[in-house]
Amino acid sequence: MSETVYLGVDLGTSRTSITSSTGVRETVWSYVGYARDHVAKKKFGGREVIFGKEAVENRMSLNLIRPLAGGSIKRKDGKDTEEMKRALRDLIQHAVGLAKAPTGSTILAVIGAPAEASVQGKATLLEAASTCIDSVIICSEPFAVAYGLDFLDDTLVIDIGAGTTDLCRVHGTMPKLEDQRTHEVAGDVIDETLARLVKKKFPEAQFSINMVRGFKEKFSSVSKNMDRAAVTMPVAGKPQTFEVTDLVYEACYTIVPPTVKALQDLIATYDPEFQAKMRNHVLLGGGGSQIRGLGRAIEEALGEYGGGRVTTVEEPQYAGSNGALKISLDMPEEYWKEFSNKVVEQPAAATA
Repeated sequence: MSETVYLGVDLGTSRTSITSSTGVRETVWSYVGYARDHVAKKKFGGREVIFGKEAVENRMSLNLIRPLAGGSIKRKDGKDTEEMKRALRDLIQHAVGLAKAPTGSTILAVIGAPAEASVQGKATLLEAASTCIDSVIICSEPFAVAYGLDFLDDTLVIDIGAGTTDLCRVHGTMPKLEDQRTHEVAGDVIDETLARLVKKKFPEAQFSINMVRGFKEKFSSVSKNMDRAAVTMPVAGKPQTFEVTDLVYEACYTIVPPTVKALQDLIATYDPEFQAKMRNHVLLGGGGSQIRGLGRAIEEALGEYGGGRVTTVEEPQYAGSNGALKISLDMPEEYWKEFSNKVVEQPAAATA
């Protein structure tokens, strides 16, 4: 009888994390690169496909793809090209391989998807995952975060990724469509906003979007007392130092208004007897939760709606995959049998 390995997967636009029942926890940047020619293939020791940080750092030799950026999984109007589908399959296979499951194992996985992922997006994800996973169940990413931390009683979850910010109202049962919201002001939009602000203030500076993303990850803050942010960018090939403190703050703060609006919408459409409790039980996760002072900024913005209290997860990198693994371990056996080797849309009981 083959060994059964359970996986929890947080498939993010920027980073993909995987947690397994065998104790493995791994993260890979969600980039897939394909060697441009035989010279590039030789450079990589005969490898045709390169993943993660290695792919980004060697992108001049590769056709670099972010398979989750702009596709139907992250955007309702996103288009899935054959190139993107191939990259998604390769990324999932690579992530599953990181779990180092024994040969011949039966692999059962719960994969997190955006809170309002379309039917097409879920079908694309299931199709890609079925090439290397025996049975797949899709769940809401923010619900996975809440489930992993046992925040299951009147909780509002915010999961900020690179492509989307997903919100979920959790109240002791599997969330339904009306319990969830998604908006697209997330990490990538912050990067693009910061790039525009830098270009406007320092038109002579030379930079790439990857450089800007690095500035954000190092200095991101919406604290009114944030530390000074000084960065180095070339001007006509000569490195120079620029202060971007106010620009980083402005770019990062763009995420607050739409998130608070979505939170208030979820609160206002909930049972009025429990609204105050839910407003004071907000859980903030995802990579974007690492923006300094974000929880406090959301609390302040909630002031006009009666206030609120925000708790930031301690381990955002693995909160989603840990929760997905916990769901997979708790999932009744009949669900796995029902969805084994099938690419189907999940019923409300199994999918948010």
